[in-house]
Amino acid sequence: MTADLPVSYVIHALDLVGIFVFALSGAALGTRRGMDVFGVLVLAFVTATSGGILRDLLLGAVPPDSIASWHALAISTAAGLLVFFSQQTVTRLASAVLFFDAVGLGVFAVTGTYKALAFGLSPPMAALLGVISGIGGGMVRDVLTARVPVVLQAEIYAVAALVAALVVVAGQWLAIPAPIVSVAAVGLCLTLRMIAISRKWRLPVAPKTED
Repeated sequence: MTADLPVSYVIHALDLVGIFVFALSGAALGTRRGMDVFGVLVLAFVTATSGGILRDLLLGAVPPDSIASWHALAISTAAGLLVFFSQQTVTRLASAVLFFDAVGLGVFAVTGTYKALAFGLSPPMAALLGVISGIGGGMVRDVLTARVPVVLQAEIYAVAALVAALVVVAGQWLAIPAPIVSVAAVGLCLTLRMIAISRKWRLPVAPKTED
């Protein structure tokens, strides 16, 4: 049991970080869309918690951590208010949403994979759940703001989450300490995502056919 404690602490700490950065992502997009303060806070909360809630429901960990305590609500509210009252600065930074989203993507991919492994899932399925956990918040955010979810487009998005998840699986197999693996996985996901955006890397798209 003692060997599992550091991993559980890492998951909890990263969950809080992921909630904060995904809340920033949702709130930043909300301000860019001209939402009022309540709309910004709602979007911040659902963006921050949807991936974690979906992960926990699929694992049967109920009630989900994000709604079992007040921490997620408090952190997402603080992030939402921070963005709302500095929205002139945030809206000037067109890349703010993309950056915060990329960090949250990596963080939740890592925590989702670690938690799935802790629940006894096989490495491939744990990595898949990590991807689902990572993309969940961004998908809900995009749907609520009437955007086509990024993951359904040709961008390098779910692939970046998968890379982070596979790093966690490999790190677990090699018995590398969880903090080191987590930093490496999130960093790699963030780097891949931002480079893909700047260089316009895209996945192959099926040719359009006429009906």
